[in-house]
Amino acid sequence: MYRLVAVVALLLAIAPASAAMRVEPVEWEIDGQVFEGRLVHDDAVEAPRPGLVMMPNWMGVSDAAIAKARQIAGQDYVVLVADVYGKDVRPKDDAQAREQVGRAYADGGTVLRQRAARAVAALKAQADRVPLDRERIAALGFCFGGSVALELARAGEPLAGVISFHGGLKTYLPGEGRQIATPLLVLNGADDASVPDEDIRAFEQEMDAAGADWQFVDFSGARHCFAQEEDAGNPADSNCRYDARAARRAMAMMRLFLDERFAGSR
Repeated sequence: MYRLVAVVALLLAIAPASAAMRVEPVEWEIDGQVFEGRLVHDDAVEAPRPGLVMMPNWMGVSDAAIAKARQIAGQDYVVLVADVYGKDVRPKDDAQAREQVGRAYADGGTVLRQRAARAVAALKAQADRVPLDRERIAALGFCFGGSVALELARAGEPLAGVISFHGGLKTYLPGEGRQIATPLLVLNGADDASVPDEDIRAFEQEMDAAGADWQFVDFSGARHCFAQEEDAGNPADSNCRYDARAARRAMAMMRLFLDERFAGSR
């Protein structure tokens, strides 16, 4: 027994300390206004890995958004939970969140695109201190954040790819013949009342006209918020409701898409 205990103790002594998922604040400025996101990564792997700018839902940089970023990051990605409202703006409920979304779109989306692009730059700037490959960056978002991620592609931000989870599809700024070079994966709930069929048709026509490489996936029975565990307890008749089956499939599709895109952007 003594010999066994001694061997176990020796193995524990020489084993590397287990790495922890790091979550740290990152600040940037736009015209004097301070924004603060959260950088999430596992420090177990020292080799540079791809980066993801995650646009959270309308609640902004919340505990739920950070938990989602931890889930996505694993040992594969460095994730920045982006802030598009401002450092001191953290909605407490849906009413406050709706107000902030209205302010973000107040000028038709120009400022929102600027803020989203600045978040991408803020993530790239972290490559000097965390294991991030600044040449392999993608964006994704949930609900309102999915809409913001699509705006990055529409604006011509050079990204490996963009993924929208149950995001709105409307664009508020004319494309004016601009081509969309960033591949897109749009994951939608087939029963999402906030995304009518006419929006889907208009989006498909817009993407075809822009020469985009796009994929659109409808998940049967899924509604808005289907990938957000925090909405699992919503009423059965709510349009915002977690769907475990759709979420599992959507996450698998996300990882396949990112594997392809990052392999192609080396």
